Amino acid sequence: MKSEKISEAVVRRLPVYLRYLNELQKREVSTVSSQELGQKLDLNPAQIRKDLAYFGDFGRKGIGYDVSYLIEKIRQILKLDQKINVALVGAGNLGHALSNYNAFLKDNMKIVAIFDSYSPKVGMKINNLVVQPMEELEKTVHEHGIRIGIITVPDFEAQNVANQLIASGIEAILNFAPTILKAPAHIRIHTADFTTDLQSLAYYLDNGKEDAAHDNNEVDG
Repeated sequence: MKSEKISEAVVRRLPVYLRYLNELQKREVSTVSSQELGQKLDLNPAQIRKDLAYFGDFGRKGIGYDVSYLIEKIRQILKLDQKINVALVGAGNLGHALSNYNAFLKDNMKIVAIFDSYSPKVGMKINNLVVQPMEELEKTVHEHGIRIGIITVPDFEAQNVANQLIASGIEAILNFAPTILKAPAHIRIHTADFTTDLQSLAYYLDNGKEDAAHDNNEVDG
């Protein structure tokens, strides 16, 4: 692997490559070229080659990439060849959905504990996991070696939950609350904000029609 710092954009593309490679493996496809990957994923083949070259020489000129080998290598890069335990805080509708999806995951990354501060939810069972009180967070994180936390609580509770996760020893957080979290530099936070994604999509509504109308006006002129 190259010693230079790998950009977040590169790291975020690796799971995209992995997902498609897994599809190819299911179809018993043994090799794939960067050109084929680019066409399927709507990415520049040169960018794909550059991304993968950060981590090693995985392809063979004139042949492409061995699908099974590349899957193995990308899994290693993403540490998916290791068991990574995850804790989820917030047993509401979104927390339920994510916990139930957990049953379909085939990787070694699993939600192994669910927490909530609302007492009526404590003790509920979701996908074979019992919702625990927040008071048990630190103990559970240590007992299960939990490294990643998922936050699915309302925005006004999110920072306090993040603080508790960090204090318990969590190394990274996936935040679904519509707010910006503050954390020490060594803690990695990714935010999945449905609201801003939907709002930004709204900008593009009718843009295609406007562009077409503008082109037609230019032709008529």
